[in-house]
Amino acid sequence: MKIVVAPDSFKESLTAMEVANSIKTGLKKVWPKAEIITCPMADGGEGTVQSLVDATGGHLETRKVHGPLDNEVEAFFGVLGDHQTAVIEMAAASGIHLVPKHLRNPKITTTYGTGELIKEALDLGVKKFIIGIGGSSTNDGGAGMFQALGGSLLDQSGKEIAKGGLALRDLKTIDASTLDPRLQDVKIQVACDVDNPLTGDKGASAIYGPQKGATKQDIHVLDEALAHYAYLIKTQLGKDVESVPGAGAAGGLGAGFLAFMPATLESGGKIVTDVTGLESFIQQSDLVITGEGGMNHQTIYGKTPVYVAEIAKKYNVPVIAVCGSVSKGYESVYEAGIDAVFSSLSEVVKFEELAEVSERHIEQTAENIARIMNLKKIAN
Repeated sequence: MKIVVAPDSFKESLTAMEVANSIKTGLKKVWPKAEIITCPMADGGEGTVQSLVDATGGHLETRKVHGPLDNEVEAFFGVLGDHQTAVIEMAAASGIHLVPKHLRNPKITTTYGTGELIKEALDLGVKKFIIGIGGSSTNDGGAGMFQALGGSLLDQSGKEIAKGGLALRDLKTIDASTLDPRLQDVKIQVACDVDNPLTGDKGASAIYGPQKGATKQDIHVLDEALAHYAYLIKTQLGKDVESVPGAGAAGGLGAGFLAFMPATLESGGKIVTDVTGLESFIQQSDLVITGEGGMNHQTIYGKTPVYVAEIAKKYNVPVIAVCGSVSKGYESVYEAGIDAVFSSLSEVVKFEELAEVSERHIEQTAENIARIMNLKKIAN
């Protein structure tokens, strides 16, 4: 029997590799001779760097950069096993988790630190980037990133504009002539699983601004600032990014990548799948086990378990999901190709104890899945 174990991480509890190894340990108790391939997964959001580093034998790099509020933070990125590819989560430098709730203000938060991480990776000689842009605290259209990489955003008097989304109102001239020239020799894949345009009712400010601290008035002002920004990008750089699906991701960071760099916006699941070689493993398998920390009605919208199931169903391979918890609406995954769902939580524990017991719970669940499947063979 050949089994592919391809879960996402259990957020704030276990990495995808730790989950995969726990499932493998449980299965081996029942099927000691089974060939089990562990393939840690992610969807471009939190955990993507760790999953791809684990899957390719890469390593992590840490750097001190400017955080969302222009303060110093310690951030990280990954270098894959090929030593040519860097993986960055923009949230590591510019994420909402770095801003206390009472200080969240997308009028002033910046993506400058994300640009600094890209520069640090360029200094290591990488030629390819995979960049996840979920979990942002920003609404600056990638302006801070552009400035950190050497670009200039000038006001009417020829001075550099301030950091943050509100300052885009003052923008008069975009000067990309001083942008780090090494960017022209790299490939950048941006993991983006939303289709929001930059501006308007479904744009960055309106849809994501409130969770970043924007008031109704802020949303209107920020949307106007991004529209002005998009106009200057079009008229001065010749790139029309305002209505491109995904341009509004991460407070318009998607638009920034399209405007200033040789970048493409792609499905996070597809990028990770290509790197890990997941499909080639699934083709020859008898069973696929995937999972995530919490399965609910949102899982069907591009989350890892459904993406894995879509591949498995191309080859008529059954799919089982192991999750930390299941909640309202999780049943929708059955129509998306997952055949059975198991919650691994076998006892009531405090949140802070989850990391301590999760591996044991997952291992027990995987063992029980194997035992149930053995019973089915007897019944047949």
